[in-house]
Amino acid sequence: MIDWLLEMTSLREFLQHLVDDAVSASGADGCGVTIERHRRPLTVVSTGGVADKLDEKQYGQDDGPCLQALRTGETVHVPDVLEEPRWGTYPRFAADLGIRCSLSVPIPVRSHTAGALNFYACGPHAFREEDRRILALFAAQAGGGIALAQRLADAEDFTRELQTALASRSVIDQAIGSVMQQQQCTAEQAFDLLRRLSQQTNLKLRDVCTRLLTGIAGTPPGERTPLRPRP
Repeated sequence: MIDWLLEMTSLREFLQHLVDDAVSASGADGCGVTIERHRRPLTVVSTGGVADKLDEKQYGQDDGPCLQALRTGETVHVPDVLEEPRWGTYPRFAADLGIRCSLSVPIPVRSHTAGALNFYACGPHAFREEDRRILALFAAQAGGGIALAQRLADAEDFTRELQTALASRSVIDQAIGSVMQQQQCTAEQAFDLLRRLSQQTNLKLRDVCTRLLTGIAGTPPGERTPLRPRP
């Protein structure tokens, strides 16, 4: 599964391939992938034509089999929407779109993201026990892909933060060297002088050092070359 994911250009493409294959391998006529970030659900990919409408109906009323699966972590099977008393007007809405059966499978939570695969079928009682077992495996694959994408995003955030920290350290070190030369003092004394100037001017230490070096050289100080991934 990871090799497959690495061949995709994005998580969205990976999930689209996954749901297309899941529909082909089961009795489903359509599928939507719901992801919840910051308590807001959204359909990131879908197939079959009606999945988006069914998902949006549930988001609008803040209730439905998809959201129940996402929030409880339990699979929600609706054998026939015409016999379903839960979720207000949603079952009638699904039937009007030609959907009689649904299966919402939670995506295993391995990262900051929670989600569900929502399968829809035109006929009642469309999802057999074997279908439910197979689709649970697809949900597990979706969870692995989402977790990997989240780890990669977190790594990018960390790299950017590290680049900023290194750039700040470079400017501060240059300013300490300049103060040491001008004041004939130690590095500790130079740093203390810059720190007190930062407090007095209510400016960040990096900004104080940048102003000092710009005043001395006439141009802003050079910074370390940004980190780049190895080829």
